[in-house]
Amino acid sequence: MTIRLLATDLDGTLLRSDRTISARTAAAMDAARASGIEVVWASARARHSIDELAASCGFTGKAIGANGAVVLDLADGTPVISGTTAIDAAAVDAAMAHVRELVPGVVFATVGPTRFVAEHEYAALCVFADHHRHPSEMDVSATVLAAEPTVKIVARHPEIPSVELYRTVLGARVEGVELTHSGASYIEMSAAGVSKASALSRLCAELGIERTAVAAVGDAFNDLPMLEWAGTALTTANAMPEVKQVAHRVLESNDEDGVAAYLEELVDAAESRSNSTVS
Repeated sequence: MTIRLLATDLDGTLLRSDRTISARTAAAMDAARASGIEVVWASARARHSIDELAASCGFTGKAIGANGAVVLDLADGTPVISGTTAIDAAAVDAAMAHVRELVPGVVFATVGPTRFVAEHEYAALCVFADHHRHPSEMDVSATVLAAEPTVKIVARHPEIPSVELYRTVLGARVEGVELTHSGASYIEMSAAGVSKASALSRLCAELGIERTAVAAVGDAFNDLPMLEWAGTALTTANAMPEVKQVAHRVLESNDEDGVAAYLEELVDAAESRSNSTVS
């Protein structure tokens, strides 16, 4: 099956370790789109940081943010929100209460389509790289009652590593939310059933692209549903072992522009098909 769309995670996958998009990768994405191959970003990131990355490399495609809870269209150079899936307000309260009971000392922030509201204790643990915003730029409150619908809950603990926190909460099966982990210093919860896969499935239906014509690449737990949904599952050499187990192919690492190399292969194949048709 010819690949018509590549969905790619950002951090640890498309981005190098310095969190930049290389000139080679930017050129490969442009060439792919010129050849008729759709490139979709699929990230845990929020709208503002996706916008900054897109501006840095001239990306004007579609992006899935907040692990599938927000879909953006960057066609005109700005991140226009084309869809959101919020967590029911009662489910937000219940999930946070359940996790607090499971792990005393855990602290929270809630993410909306455009807002980030953090408990004082959560903000105190943050550095800029955590959410691509300085703690001083967060809405800080004694509670995280958001001013807009919550598309994602994030939680962390001052002493417990995020992977350990993830495994503890995963084992408890918190109802009403979809739990995931991107390798960051916190865990994430979206509405039940929401993932990069669910957003990608809807997007492909709108574009008229079958899943068998979709390749997806990622490196962390939150990429697993997307990789399992896509017709071709890819990962990078620096990915988590659990991700490599489900991948059909392991590309070169993010620092070696593995995604760019794969896109170049797709473009070469598209050009070969075109030339053979002409001849």
